[in-house]
Amino acid sequence: MDADTSRRYHAFADWARGSSPLYAEWAEGIAGDDDLTERIALLGERRGQPNLVFAAARWAGCGLGPFAAWRERLISEWDRVAAITAERRTQTNEVGRCATLLPPLSRIDGPIALLETGTAAGLCLYPDRYAYEYSSPGCEHPRTIVPAGPDAAPRPLLRCRIDEPGAVPDSLPDVVWRAGIDLAPIDVRDTDAVSWLETLVWPGSVHDERVGRLRAAVEVARADPPRIVAGDILDRLPAVAAESPPDATLVVFHSAVLLYLDADERRRFADLVSTLGKRVNRRVVWISNETVGTLPEIDGRMPHGVDPTGSFVQTIDGIPVALAGQHGATYEVSPFRS
Repeated sequence: MDADTSRRYHAFADWARGSSPLYAEWAEGIAGDDDLTERIALLGERRGQPNLVFAAARWAGCGLGPFAAWRERLISEWDRVAAITAERRTQTNEVGRCATLLPPLSRIDGPIALLETGTAAGLCLYPDRYAYEYSSPGCEHPRTIVPAGPDAAPRPLLRCRIDEPGAVPDSLPDVVWRAGIDLAPIDVRDTDAVSWLETLVWPGSVHDERVGRLRAAVEVARADPPRIVAGDILDRLPAVAAESPPDATLVVFHSAVLLYLDADERRRFADLVSTLGKRVNRRVVWISNETVGTLPEIDGRMPHGVDPTGSFVQTIDGIPVALAGQHGATYEVSPFRS
């Protein structure tokens, strides 16, 4: 058995247990399986990620059955699964995260320019074109925010629970420019690539709504495809940022991206984005949704006693401000109020 792979899959099972029981079962099964841990270890760290291996298995036709039966299909299709992990990437383009990006975006004086690092198909570049429904304690009815004006494309409705009524946004941002950077950009007009994005959505009843949101967001993006620059965010960020309108506030944002970089690359990215305003001579706001453990200085600023399990820590310019649900369903600011 490969011990490192076993630990990674045990950890993933703990992460997925309350969200996708089937993925948790698969991960636990693999973690205790000598053959599978050794096969996955040979794929390397990037290709052996649970999200990618599970999506590749589904793409290869292994189905969604219990672990014992699924394991047999996985072994029989292993060569194809391994090839898929080499060809494709984990690029979960969760549009629901816009519901947790909207609160800070709505407080930035417009106009704003959006630049997402690790953008995949760019679906999170359209927070001003989606509809939102926010519920909060003490409020009898949810607050709904819908873009003004006619729009032929169906809009996804993004629902979010916020723990303080005062944190509920009341407007959409004035976005005048949007762009993204990704190692392997996804064209929203490519039906095969969009099908892969759907395969990356976890199985389970709590995720059923995500597929519908994804499809609706794809239609929004297809009506006005985003500019996505291919390349490493560490190399491309300054040049793409310099393309943004100088009279707009540039917002650089990302969700669940830095975990794919090593510690040195994360440090370089944080230093780069922190000084980006001076490099491109305009105001820059940095919004990050990442897990605890991504950057030690952010971990050190977390309020005592806050449990971020299952959530991203949202930071603005390196300061933690909220816990954001990984798929956008929750937003907690009360632990960060001084």
